[in-house]
Amino acid sequence: MTVTAPAPEESVPAPIRLELPPLKLGKHTIDVPVILAPMAGITNRAFRRLCREYGGGVYVTEMVTSRALVERNEESMRIISHDPDEELRSVQLYGVDPKTVGAAVRMIVEEDRADHIDLNFGCPVPKVTRKGGGSALPWKTDLFTSIIKAATTEAARGEVPLTIKMRKGINEDHLTYIESGKIARDHGVAAVALHGRTASQYYSGKADWDAIAKLRESLPDVPVLGNGDIFSAEDAVAMVAQTGVDGIVVGRGCMGRPWLFGDLQAAFEGTDVRHRPGMAEVAASVYRHAELLVDYFGDEGKGLRDMRKHMAWYFKGYQAGGELRASLAQVSTLEELSGLLALLDMSVGYPGKDAEGTRGRAGSPKATKLPDGWLDSREMDEKHKAMISAAELDISGG
Repeated sequence: MTVTAPAPEESVPAPIRLELPPLKLGKHTIDVPVILAPMAGITNRAFRRLCREYGGGVYVTEMVTSRALVERNEESMRIISHDPDEELRSVQLYGVDPKTVGAAVRMIVEEDRADHIDLNFGCPVPKVTRKGGGSALPWKTDLFTSIIKAATTEAARGEVPLTIKMRKGINEDHLTYIESGKIARDHGVAAVALHGRTASQYYSGKADWDAIAKLRESLPDVPVLGNGDIFSAEDAVAMVAQTGVDGIVVGRGCMGRPWLFGDLQAAFEGTDVRHRPGMAEVAASVYRHAELLVDYFGDEGKGLRDMRKHMAWYFKGYQAGGELRASLAQVSTLEELSGLLALLDMSVGYPGKDAEGTRGRAGSPKATKLPDGWLDSREMDEKHKAMISAAELDISGG
């Protein structure tokens, strides 16, 4: 399979230039204020490299659990690995126990494994929230504060900036984001990122950019980053204009579209170029992604199995044929992938709107799985303290 250069750029109506200064994260200056959100099974070293080749920003690892990291779980150590040329090595940690989170941050700092650490308080997945973690955790103010304090204390020892990513709250009746943002600021976080949805929304409906604007207004003395429904450079421009955020966080919008980061950089620089890849460029990116995954896992079979889930995202809107799409989703070797990609009509151009918009499963609104009695009080009781001490997940990635 011949790998070609990144997709050509085409002019679109010139955007209004964003007078947005570089993002400051502690001692680091981020010229392009764009952050790749941690996504389980997506933002590994291979995908981060693809994205970095198109544009600047901060590229965060998949979520890694504090307990697994402290225990040096093999997969967790792989997750936090970086390419030698990643200028700003960024790791996202998850944890529910302050001591374990503190120990994980200490390990990262003492062993010089990252230049930036993010804490996950936004995951809505039931296996996380039912243990009091992710987007459920900020409801318990004392626990949230203890984790933030433990993490920022350890991070400060190595001058490693620590940020948090959170949601609005558990549901519209149990919002936590303003209070949580202020607690995080008061304990020295470098920035606060808000996904404009509650845990119960999962990824359904529209992100509440008004909530992001409200947080920005409530925290004038710390950078605030906006997350939710950024599927194009124009979406990023609109979010900044509406909310006044200092930068944006991109998640599902870049799945199967690593070139989105080129569009985002162009938008923040005020240029009128956008990537509009035809079939040939998409096929080249797919093959390169697969090669990078094989290198990352050190196993061709595992790399290609991981690549299968990306096929629908890459070819969204493109005329590839149902049978060929099905075969691509079952590919097992690089040689097989090369042969299948050669069957595509490389003369097909960019399909326009059909290739854009939402990616991945949004899910539907549903009650968040929580520990028994979790919502009865904002403070931890003895039962919940005992649960938390044994609740750390021993797996990483999501």
